[in-house]
Amino acid sequence: MPLAPSSSPHLLQFPVSSPAHRLLLFSDLTCATFFRSSWPPPFPISLKKANSFVFPISVRREKCFSKSTEEDLLSDSETQTGGNDDRPASVATTGGSQRIAASSTDSLSLGIREPVYEVVEVKSDGKVSTRKINRRQLLKSSGLRPRDIRSVDPSLWLTNSMPSLVVREHAILLNLGSLRAIAMQESVFIFDYNRKGGKAFMDSLLPRLNPKNMNGGPSMPFELEVVEAALLSRIQRLEQKLMDLEPRVQALLEVLPNRLTADILEQLRLSKQTLVELGSRAGALKQMLLDLLEDPHEIRRMCIMGKNCTLVKGNENMECSVPLEKQIAEEEEEEIEMLLENYLQRCESCHGQAERLLDSAREMEDSIAVNLSSRRLEVSRVELLLQVGTFCIAVGALVAGIFGMNLKSYLEEHAFAFWLTTAGIIVGAVVAFFLMYSYLRARKIL
Repeated sequence: MPLAPSSSPHLLQFPVSSPAHRLLLFSDLTCATFFRSSWPPPFPISLKKANSFVFPISVRREKCFSKSTEEDLLSDSETQTGGNDDRPASVATTGGSQRIAASSTDSLSLGIREPVYEVVEVKSDGKVSTRKINRRQLLKSSGLRPRDIRSVDPSLWLTNSMPSLVVREHAILLNLGSLRAIAMQESVFIFDYNRKGGKAFMDSLLPRLNPKNMNGGPSMPFELEVVEAALLSRIQRLEQKLMDLEPRVQALLEVLPNRLTADILEQLRLSKQTLVELGSRAGALKQMLLDLLEDPHEIRRMCIMGKNCTLVKGNENMECSVPLEKQIAEEEEEEIEMLLENYLQRCESCHGQAERLLDSAREMEDSIAVNLSSRRLEVSRVELLLQVGTFCIAVGALVAGIFGMNLKSYLEEHAFAFWLTTAGIIVGAVVAFFLMYSYLRARKIL
């Protein structure tokens, strides 16, 4: 590249001849800097000489590692707009849309995939369809926020195991164990519909939507029908498990005091484990219902869904543009409270029965432990008696061993010495045994 003459010995002047390239300047700094000037340049570019060397390098457009893609695009657009102040506004608008599109493309290039859910959609008229829906479409159709989906997201079932019923402006989120659904005014989305909770919920909901089963009476709003069907299916499953488990536990309680086998003890352990799980689920559901009944704000939010009504802050009263809608909302509030009270009583009954059976199983375990302890005590007493008898006989064996030595003691010359020695050993062992036994009884060891 030809250098232009300079009047100062410390200045280098050179023109930029190619409008399709940028000038990359390296100095003793640790970062590379990109810039673009207007073409053709209105003046030569002058750089002072410093202690470090400056190299003009013609390069293509690249990305600086210390900046993001959005900053590069914004810097380029601002530079181009500053160089051409007389550009029309439509061109600037096009550049802004291009920046937005480029930003979304860059976010997709990060490898973050938007989750897609496979759900069953049940319409208010009873039509059932299976569809795949991504998070964005789900939020748009239900009017929810991203943080609301966490309570029903199937991928977070380990962290969201507690039952919950969350009321929002246009939807109700249900998390009842294996049942996770979003109820809206005209439809409901059911996640994990192949699990037991989803199947039981659909078996309970679909007959309610059949016009033949309404008997001509007024029906509740669709979202309240969904809530009732969800609570009913959940409590029925708990009651069914309890009904199947109660006869087994009662049979074990009758058999166990007299029969202690490994199979029976294993059945008792499994039954106790099932009772603990059942009691915890029923207790969690009971607590959720209690929280709902103690919070009239949530109940009223369910009542005003789909109506031109609002809640007044402070006193939580309902204000409706149509008086009839306010009357309907108040009637629905009473129905919801009665509905929750009914299922709360059933849940408390199920929880109480599970706790009673669990207490009986624990008492039986304590009884078994006492029985086994008494048996171990009997075995220990027998072992102690055998040890005392062995000790006494060992003393007699010591005497016999002494006489068994090949040394003369002049007792072998008498014929009656053998019988006297044998009788003495036996009598001494018996006397020693009874003395030890009396001592142990006196010390209450036996």
